[in-house]
Amino acid sequence: MENLESQLQGAATVAIVGHVRPDGDCTGSCLAVWNYINAWHPDIQAKVYLEPIPNIFRFLKGADEIEGPKSTDSPKDLCIVLDCGDEGRLGEGIHYFKTAKRTICVDHHISNESFADENHIFPQVGSTSELVFDLIGEEKLTKEIAECIYVGIVHDTGLFQFDSTTAKTMNIAGKLMEAGINFTKIVDETFFTKTYGQNRIMGKVLMDSRLYLGGKLIVGMATQKDMEQFGVQPKHLDGIVNQLRVTKGVEAALFLYENERGGYKASLRSNGKINVAELAMKFGGGGHVMAAGADLKGTAEEIIEKICMETERQLVQENLHKK
Repeated sequence: MENLESQLQGAATVAIVGHVRPDGDCTGSCLAVWNYINAWHPDIQAKVYLEPIPNIFRFLKGADEIEGPKSTDSPKDLCIVLDCGDEGRLGEGIHYFKTAKRTICVDHHISNESFADENHIFPQVGSTSELVFDLIGEEKLTKEIAECIYVGIVHDTGLFQFDSTTAKTMNIAGKLMEAGINFTKIVDETFFTKTYGQNRIMGKVLMDSRLYLGGKLIVGMATQKDMEQFGVQPKHLDGIVNQLRVTKGVEAALFLYENERGGYKASLRSNGKINVAELAMKFGGGGHVMAAGADLKGTAEEIIEKICMETERQLVQENLHKK
């Protein structure tokens, strides 16, 4: 795929979709594409269809235009899938993918098997938003597009801390800053500012967390009861797993939160030795080497035991490789 411009040729209606439980990169890349079409192709009717996004991203232009997916919507000329590794992760957004005349996918998940008509998949790149920057082109960058792309990049590179951050990533960030974005405010308000309820539940998770595998794995958990007690929803739990990860001496962090169906959502982070994408894929999930996730069934104890076994297996392989 050379650029986004060529993909829009002949399309009068466009659906932009991403993965369930949209995060910063999903939200940022989807809204960057929407802002691009809105600014440079006002004759094209484009709409973003996502599950509710976290409130911290609602300052982005177009956030108030996002609609929930509807299975009754008419087929579109083009469906653009962003930051999603497989059809199953599209949730209700699969309707637009299945009914569109043409589909494209822009993604950086290593598990992506190129499921669209046209695919732009680069697992080595730190974020889908970085790929969107390349496809849009610097000459078509607006402040609003730049804000969306910056949000996506900083959230999927962990504030430029993950190994996927390259010199090119930093150069792109510089160009986004030159577009006039308030980059310090974006980082502060989407990473560090928390509600009182969010701080309290994070505190409880950290207080109740436990170390496994001789301190190499740290595990924290939030139940439905905890979320009700502190008045938070799953989308408000961002940041907890990263706080667990920075515990001195650990190689990986696991954060579990109970969903309404009785299972658990697992968020995994690595400090380098553990490939959490490989680990998550064993349980039907996916992601990146340093950050991944999966939906798991069973009790918390059963899930922790399984994650411990796989983490220990990787640690043993790491030690053997060193020898």
